[in-house]
Amino acid sequence: MAPDYDVIIAGLGAMGSAAAYHLAKTGRHVLGLDRFEPPHQFGSSHGLTRIIREAYFEHPLYVPLVQRAYELWADLEKQSGQKLLLQTSGLMLGRPDGVLVRGARRSAEEHHLKHRVLSCDDMRREFPMFQLPPDMVAVWEPRAGILFPEAAIRTHIASARAHGAELVINSPVEKWEPETGGVRVHAASGVYTARQILLSPGAWMTSLAPDLKLPLAVERQVLCWFQPRSEPGLFSPQRCPIFICEHQPGRFFYGFPDLGDGVKIGVHHEGAMASPDRLDRQVKDRETEIALSLLRQFLPRAAGPVRSAMVCMYTNTPDEHFLLDWHPHSPQVLIASPCSGHGFKFSPVIGELAASLLSGARSPFDLSLFRLDKHLGT
Repeated sequence: MAPDYDVIIAGLGAMGSAAAYHLAKTGRHVLGLDRFEPPHQFGSSHGLTRIIREAYFEHPLYVPLVQRAYELWADLEKQSGQKLLLQTSGLMLGRPDGVLVRGARRSAEEHHLKHRVLSCDDMRREFPMFQLPPDMVAVWEPRAGILFPEAAIRTHIASARAHGAELVINSPVEKWEPETGGVRVHAASGVYTARQILLSPGAWMTSLAPDLKLPLAVERQVLCWFQPRSEPGLFSPQRCPIFICEHQPGRFFYGFPDLGDGVKIGVHHEGAMASPDRLDRQVKDRETEIALSLLRQFLPRAAGPVRSAMVCMYTNTPDEHFLLDWHPHSPQVLIASPCSGHGFKFSPVIGELAASLLSGARSPFDLSLFRLDKHLGT
């Protein structure tokens, strides 16, 4: 008997919804399953905004991928009529020998990206909302900006459905089993068969690949919005870039201009480890105070009252790179998450790549950073 579908997608967040769109667009018969109703506030792709940037400090191999992502975001905006990306430019702030500045400069120089290195005095003149110590510099890049994650996922889902994808919400995948010619997938809504499956469940990855014993860690991530204390015009998106600041060696926070909800701040990779099904979603006063203390130090005019706060999740690999690779024991299974807290901007290109790989094509990009085997047995 022929399988019910060509591809089943387990998880319709950032990566899964994009993959559903790209697979359906090429004529594949697609079933997508999600434990909630995306976009939702129970995973890693909510909170109104996400950063997109080109001079990628994590590794130069990400640059061609994010450049393709820019093209795909523009295509999705054009075909949907939705505003998904706002260009603001971006600042990577830190000491010249720090991970952030050194990495951003390396990517910019290797890929000949337009950028400028600004001294503390330059920053005072051009971006007076920041207050940097004299030993800090900034790498400015013009193409950085803001993505709107809920709108992006909603648009990918609507576009996938428009191309014939069947997407079932509130139906968590419970397990999958390899069988001759494909996979059998057990979900809350029923049992389905397909030639292939894409696993993109984010924080729930270990429950769908328990045999691999992947060393993934789910991290609680707090997001805060603050009312500027003074000169609110400085924090408009026309004047204030997105930014990441390495305020101490290996310690980062990031932020966004005020889009009407306040200046948004997140402290990067300092959250408690958590379970996705038992995540503490209550933001504590001490957590907003940590963010506020960073604002007082580096953006004092933004350090006003807390307007709102929420919790999301990172799902981290040990080296904080992505996973995009075939299951080592089941060649009909492609794994396309997690993304270690910096993946949303790549979702259209990861979705396109997943669709291409599932169709038997080879990747035009170097995906060696995302191989599964380096994490097996660790």
